[in-house]
Formats: sequence, structure tokens, C-alpha cells
Amino acid sequence: MDTTRIAVFGAAGNVGSRVVTEALARGHEVSAVVRDPARFPALHPGATHRVGDAADAGDVAALSTGHDLVVSATRPAPGNEEGLVLAARGLLAGLARTGVRLLLVGGAGSLTVPGTDGRVRVSDDPRYVPEEWRPIALACDEQYALLLRQAPARLDWAYVSPPALLAPGVRTGHYRLGTDELLVDEAGRSALSMEDFAIALMDEAERPKHHRARFTVAS
Repeated sequence: MDTTRIAVFGAAGNVGSRVVTEALARGHEVSAVVRDPARFPALHPGATHRVGDAADAGDVAALSTGHDLVVSATRPAPGNEEGLVLAARGLLAGLARTGVRLLLVGGAGSLTVPGTDGRVRVSDDPRYVPEEWRPIALACDEQYALLLRQAPARLDWAYVSPPALLAPGVRTGHYRLGTDELLVDEAGRSALSMEDFAIALMDEAERPKHHRARFTVAS
């Protein structure tokens, strides 16, 4: 187990909090990062509580120094979807200074729909992305495109696309891995619990398989 010091941005969120819990349960040292110290009571008591903004390259550089990995699981409020792209820019600029590996939680929208030969993106299929979800899906698409265009050559990163439905649930320890196509079950459903999603992220943290590449997970 190489990774021992992990900084998690968005640590009070649905995914981020579960990543912190999973990492601590595995014996890692975790810096739980939030933008507002008023969120400290919501953070796991076993983590070091820090204040910082993923969109601020200076914050990212300062908070990533001395760590082995940065996990970003930030999620903007509805109406502020552009915050995803701003955070991606800040992370890339900050980590360019420190060289710390990035595990970036993104969206499913840029994946392709099974059976379309890669011609249809998930963000364009209303079966998976209803109209009210399109703003965040499109922001995630732009986030991923920015990563491909602007990630510094020396920066090791992995972009993690969740399934179409990611919700709180049961920690089963089981998941499937994919690359650029949405993973679906026999009924065409694409889902995973946030607890199992955190397991997949920490498995990648401990045994990296994806370097400067995207992967996806589902049950």
C-alpha cells in the first residue's frame, strides 16, 4: 500500500465524505478539505480538517504538499455548474507545482451509450440524463475535456466517471470497471451505491491502474 497521505476536496459532500471514511478505515492519513470551516462538524473526526478551494491554485498547491494523492469530489450547487470547470483549472494549476497525483470524480455524461458504436454520449440520452440533469452533465463533459487539453505532461491523473445513477446505499464491496462506455446491467440500468464508489476510488488510490486516463464503475 503506497498511498498513505490523501487530501480530499469536497470532503463534506455525499461522495467526498464516503471517500474520507473509506480511506480512514484502510489506515490512510486524510486531510478533509472544505471551503467553509462551518462544515467542520460534518467531517469525520479522524481526518485533519482543512479549509481550501479547489478552484484556487494556491490553495491546491499548499494543501497537496506532503500528500501522495489528491481526490477531488467537489459538486457545485444547482445554478453554479461552471464551478466544476473552475475547480478543474485550479486543481491542474496547483498540482502542476507539486506533482501530486490527482483522482478526479467527474460525471457520466461524456461516456458513450452502449450499442451506439460510440456515436451517442450519455449526456445526450434522456434515458440516462433527464432535462433537469443536463446542466451538471454538460459541465462534467467540459470538465473532462479541459483535463484532456490542459493537464500538465508531468501530472499523473485519473478521471472517474460514475454510473448514471449514484446514490447512498449499501457497501457491498462489489463493482465492475469500464473505460469510455457506460456500464449497464441486463435490464439496461446503470447504478452503484456511493459506498461502493468510494471503494473503487480507494482501490485505485492504493493500486493505480489508470494513468492519465478515464475509467468508470458500476454494479
